[in-house]
Amino acid sequence: MYRVLITGAIHPIGVEMLRREPDIEVDFQPDIPYERVLEIIPPYHGLVSRSETDIPRELIDRGTALKVIARAAVGIANIDVEYATQKGILVTNTPGKNTNSAAELTMGLLLAVMRKIGPANEAMKRLEWARHRFNGTELMGKTIGIIGLGNVGHRMAKFCLGFDMRVLAYDPYIPDEAFQRNRVEKADLETLIRESDIISVHTPKNKETTGMIGGDAIARMRPGVILLNAARGGIIDETAMLAGLKSGHVGGAGIDTWPVEPPKENAFCELPNVVMTPHIGASTEEAQIRVAETIAMQVPRALRGGVVDYPVNMPQIRMLEGDVMTSYTVLVEKLGQFAAQFMDFTPTDLEVILRGSISGKDCTLLRLAFLKGYLKMKLDYVSYVNAELRAKSVGLSVGVTDDPGFTNYESAVGFHFTGGGREFTIAGVVFTGPHPRITMIDDFPFEVEPEGTFLAIHSRDRLGVVSGISSILDQHGVVINSFEFSHSHARKRSMFLIRVGKDLPAPVLEQLRSHEHITRVAKIVI
Repeated sequence: MYRVLITGAIHPIGVEMLRREPDIEVDFQPDIPYERVLEIIPPYHGLVSRSETDIPRELIDRGTALKVIARAAVGIANIDVEYATQKGILVTNTPGKNTNSAAELTMGLLLAVMRKIGPANEAMKRLEWARHRFNGTELMGKTIGIIGLGNVGHRMAKFCLGFDMRVLAYDPYIPDEAFQRNRVEKADLETLIRESDIISVHTPKNKETTGMIGGDAIARMRPGVILLNAARGGIIDETAMLAGLKSGHVGGAGIDTWPVEPPKENAFCELPNVVMTPHIGASTEEAQIRVAETIAMQVPRALRGGVVDYPVNMPQIRMLEGDVMTSYTVLVEKLGQFAAQFMDFTPTDLEVILRGSISGKDCTLLRLAFLKGYLKMKLDYVSYVNAELRAKSVGLSVGVTDDPGFTNYESAVGFHFTGGGREFTIAGVVFTGPHPRITMIDDFPFEVEPEGTFLAIHSRDRLGVVSGISSILDQHGVVINSFEFSHSHARKRSMFLIRVGKDLPAPVLEQLRSHEHITRVAKIVI
């Protein structure tokens, strides 16, 4: 049974969906104090948070059972992602689920600033009919500069085009095709700053973007520029923005996000040309339902060792469609387990070999799955998240070779270890069905289903080896379910792969090892 602690006020639909999972126990404690989370976290396998709960190294260390940290939002600044990765904990978020809500709020802030809706509303509450005080400005024909053309930015661009605005966009991390598809003008940051009547930021907050719009940039903007920040506090330097507003160089501002939330003091309060909201960009019923449903689908997958759609701290996996790729993922993890139990040397290098049609695909997951299977037999908790880090920690260098010209099968995978003058290869294939099979072990060809308890035996080419093995197993009442044999003429050696019906006690292995012609015996459980 997995235990999940929810410390953020996610929509009840998500809580109920999680509670319907047969192997998940849910503890819903929204807005629980950090000190209490720190106290109770040790037995929980999953932690679901919003911005209310910081998840630093201290909390991660206390969460000794944690497998997944799920952020019911996009921003992850409150999570020590790097340390979670070191600990093998998957971090997920919910990008795109509040896109429309955040863009609509940004548009609302813009309209409120341009048409002076806030002060007009306050005047009406005082029964002041002062129409002449609230002359506004139209959006049509104005130039808006959008910094960050991601999920929210491109939606904001669409809205602005609907208002017949000229839309400039700056985003160095997306291809030109994205600008063309969204019908916006690609601009460098300096051009955007100098030519925009309105500037709206839609980037994550990180080392690169914190303070990216400061006093110098504001000074180069058009007089009367409108600044919008519904992304993250601190992307626009609030002190510089305040100075610009007071001097009149900045004509107005719409602010939804703050460097410290909630702010302890607010110097913008007395400015009538500023519209402020308390970080409500995602606060719509529709967005919260989408976020909660996503959390409820992703967390069970993560806990059960599956692949999630929105991983933060592992590569974004592009899976092949259908059961074949799923079967390859399962197969290669078992190949890794087999290798760890059979090899009797410490490798320094691993070559991942992708053959046939599969070599043209993104097979990141296969590499991670093999490392996960191999390393978890030797180290404490290893997951898809930290498999590559753990490989480096034990001195294992990993490379990938593509072999698209391979024709023996439609696709195949192989893993070749070397180190200290020794080498070992294991390979497999998934036949149509799907039917996964081990096809090579230590250069001996096989066709074996990777399931069960096996005896893996190397021997010299001598008479009496087969009868000797059978005799020893008979003496101990070990039932043979299958008996596979492979021979190498070049090495003058044979290999046996015997699937047995029960566990193999140590005396059986020792007696087999004492046979004069048997050179290697290993028990393999996969």
